Amino acid sequence: MTSGKKTKATRNSVAAARSSVVASKPKPWGTILAVIAVLALAGGVFGYAYMQIHENNVKEAALAKWKPSDTNKDPSTALAGIVTKEYKGSRHVEPTQRVAYDQTPAFGGPHDAQWADCTGVVYDKAVRTENMVHGLEHGAVWIAYNPDQVKDDALTKLKAKVEGIPYMMLSPFPGLDKPISLQSWGHQLKLEKADDERVDQFISSLLRNPNTYPEVGASCENTAFLSNPAPFVAEKPGADAVPMDGGKDDSVTEGQPQTPSTPPASGSASTPPSS
Repeated sequence: MTSGKKTKATRNSVAAARSSVVASKPKPWGTILAVIAVLALAGGVFGYAYMQIHENNVKEAALAKWKPSDTNKDPSTALAGIVTKEYKGSRHVEPTQRVAYDQTPAFGGPHDAQWADCTGVVYDKAVRTENMVHGLEHGAVWIAYNPDQVKDDALTKLKAKVEGIPYMMLSPFPGLDKPISLQSWGHQLKLEKADDERVDQFISSLLRNPNTYPEVGASCENTAFLSNPAPFVAEKPGADAVPMDGGKDDSVTEGQPQTPSTPPASGSASTPPSS
């Protein structure tokens, strides 16, 4: 009996010791915190993705009424501040000629036979207007900005709306009377701020809108021009400038590839590029 009692006591002692060891073993707080952090990060990522998708859906819904349709061929006419004019297309000038445009920046009228590449191009320097107008004839939207007034975050916002987007182009326009001016063929909208909702509304309404530009289906790609853009100068055109009803009528061949022309030399006194 004594031996049995000792054995039982020993077993109890061992069990107590084991319980003590188990009780004294620290919890894996590092692992627990790591798991919590991973779950929080995953939740944040999914939450951010959801918010982005939601914001995009809201944005698309808001722009739905600014998309052209059979019953609303030109939604841009409802934009506050929009200016529209009728212009005849397919009237070309030589690369050494300037046009006496009736608007600044121009958004229609005679233009160079070479179009400015408008395949989502962000031009770092100002570009000859006669070439940019030809891009508008092909269905592009041109965002011009005053480089003295639009910088940093505002410029970044404009670039995001253009870079890599087919039939879009962005360029500085020195001396512009407003910070931002949007052009499509026969349409112009001048704005104060890059985050104005009308920027997206203008683009949605007029980018390749087949009801508003002359050369539907024409290409916007022109690698020869992109590698050597014709430069801009600020001086007004002289008395020898081509009038708005001038230029050579190339309606038969318009939209076909042209032989690359040599842009006028920057700063040329005799044949300066157009502003």
